[in-house]
Amino acid sequence: MRVLLAPDGFGTSLTPAEAADVLRSGWADGAPHDLLDVCPLADGGPGFVATLHATLGGGLEPVTVTSPLGAATPAALLRVGTTVHVESAHALGLDLVPADLRDPTRTTSRGAGELIATALPGADRVVVGLGGSATNDGGAGLLLALADALLPPGSVAPDVAALLGGGGGGLGAVAAEDLRWLPDLRDALRGVDLLAAVDVDVPLLGLQGASAGFAPQKGASPQQAQDLERALGAFAHAATAALGPVRTGPGADLLGAPDARAGRPAALPGAGAAGGVGFALALLGARLLPGARLVADAVDLPTRIGAHDLVVTGEGRTDWQSLHGKVVAEVAARALPLAVPVVVVSGEVLVGRRELSAAGVTAAYAVAEGPDAVREALADPVGTLRARAARVARTWSPARAT
Repeated sequence: MRVLLAPDGFGTSLTPAEAADVLRSGWADGAPHDLLDVCPLADGGPGFVATLHATLGGGLEPVTVTSPLGAATPAALLRVGTTVHVESAHALGLDLVPADLRDPTRTTSRGAGELIATALPGADRVVVGLGGSATNDGGAGLLLALADALLPPGSVAPDVAALLGGGGGGLGAVAAEDLRWLPDLRDALRGVDLLAAVDVDVPLLGLQGASAGFAPQKGASPQQAQDLERALGAFAHAATAALGPVRTGPGADLLGAPDARAGRPAALPGAGAAGGVGFALALLGARLLPGARLVADAVDLPTRIGAHDLVVTGEGRTDWQSLHGKVVAEVAARALPLAVPVVVVSGEVLVGRRELSAAGVTAAYAVAEGPDAVREALADPVGTLRARAARVARTWSPARAT
């Protein structure tokens, strides 16, 4: 049997490439006669640049940017001709913030803005991967960093800069008058095709938005999540008022023409990605695109799937987010018209069989079921994933070792 192993990363434990290698080793343990091929994927979050570099080539350029806590942290740009890919997780990733310091009311997205500013010279297109962030500031820090880089000194008042760079908690105090420089910032970027490759298709606000849907996993208490929702709502209103009527892109087709409709950036699918960085980029004229779709196109995933009898994908946790633009859903969507079954092997599976089947997933297996098993898997992600992959291989492979 020909098996394609096409996972995303497993949280902060395994990169997409590492996860693919572990799945290959485990599958070979359980079904040594199967023919295995690996195709690591990403959705805009961690592993985005590395995955594209492996496929597209190009040159990696090391840079230093600001972490969510304000410290200097290394990052990289991928330059392929006049297109530059950046990964916001290099600057905003949850792994950059120790567990006991995670507080999305204080963490800043400034480093993502610094990444984009560094990418601009010589670029016709900048693709920004969004996902896996420790921030929830609606991209306010990103806007501040770009204003510092592209606008005349003093464009942003010092007191406003302190609010924008201080995390999501203080954004409720920002007024439209404080953001009167936003049209100039948008104009400064008109010569660049700016794309946001989002890991989820959720809006900025609401029950599945940045604060309610994601702030708790970044360290927010229930009360903090509610406070962040109110602060982001006020910030979104102020920013939209300061910018005035804007045009938005189609948010679906990488090659599509710009949409002529006026839009509400906070309501766009993907505006809530990376703690609302998608919203900030939409303010600046970016098109919001599914990151998993962009990567799948880059690696020619349908052709890869069509050459195999089974596809195995996975991620750290398969939950409601997985069905909103992440790798598992994209793999299933690409495999369905080819009638190739899709098996999911994830750290945890928190979605029902009916929902997964509707998305095109044939079967799903969890590495860990229950708190004790989760702790064991986190302590030994390689060993536990390899063992689970071997058991799944013995279930699915018709070949048996002799």
